[in-house]
Amino acid sequence: MTSSIEKAAQRLEQLRNAGTPVPGEAVHLDPTSAPQQTKSSLPVAESLFQSSKSAEDASSPKQVSKSVQVDLASLAAAGFVTPNAPRSATTDQFRVIKRPLLDNATGKGAALVANGNLIMVTSAMPGEGKSFMAINLAMSMAMELNHTVMLVDADVARPSVMSTLGLPQARGLLDLLLDPTIGVSDVLLRTNIDNFTLLPTGLPHQRATELLASDAMVALLEDMSKRYSDRIIVFDSPPLLLTTEARALASHMGQIVMVVQAEKTLQSQVQHALSTIEACPIKLMVLNQARTGGVGAYGYGHGYGYEHTHGRARSAAVAA
Repeated sequence: MTSSIEKAAQRLEQLRNAGTPVPGEAVHLDPTSAPQQTKSSLPVAESLFQSSKSAEDASSPKQVSKSVQVDLASLAAAGFVTPNAPRSATTDQFRVIKRPLLDNATGKGAALVANGNLIMVTSAMPGEGKSFMAINLAMSMAMELNHTVMLVDADVARPSVMSTLGLPQARGLLDLLLDPTIGVSDVLLRTNIDNFTLLPTGLPHQRATELLASDAMVALLEDMSKRYSDRIIVFDSPPLLLTTEARALASHMGQIVMVVQAEKTLQSQVQHALSTIEACPIKLMVLNQARTGGVGAYGYGHGYGYEHTHGRARSAAVAA
């Protein structure tokens, strides 16, 4: 019996020394002596790495537009339309002006307007208040519950939207036209105003005005009208009678708002400017700095007369 036990013990010791698993015992292997175990564990490690990488990618935040803060108190003090401001003659005027534009942009007008969400604000000559109109119009539209608005500073020769809003110049429209690797979301600025974003003019370029008439601009406008079809896009454009680029831009718009300064802009200039945008389906005129009710007096604010060039209806409002 003893001989059998000794032989069994010797056999067990041989198995242990050889690294052979023994039933009923935990096995402690040296990693360097078990190549098969290391080999079989590699796919598991790769799988865990891939799963971890996928989870990391899924949890990574998507790129969002840069955020800027607009000084609403300063804008309100300067006579601009701002959210949550008390009702005023100016806010009422822009309610009147924006309503047909919104109807045309959303297909609620008399007829469907191609690119109706692309609205260009311009004038015959500089100094007639088009940038003031563009900013206020975009602000007023953004106050609507069901609309988002993008304001584009397309007056590349004399940009003023950013400075008026108290913001520094940043990459924008010109950068999009010059660099095809840049997307709109890379230069779009979110603001502290609900439903209101900005697209600056961009960095200065010596051929900035020519870029507005380039094929790149045509492609960008087409892309914007489709990609942001649910968004109202307001363009502050160069004056129509200064450059032909403004007219090229106008040919891709669904609606044009032309600002005319009361008792300053010549009738011949208005007629000439209108003749350059005949291709646009909807043209509206806004009279800036109209007289108040007092004889021979002007209001401190901005007064607007409004006329739809394709219709008979007119409405007028002036600041008290």
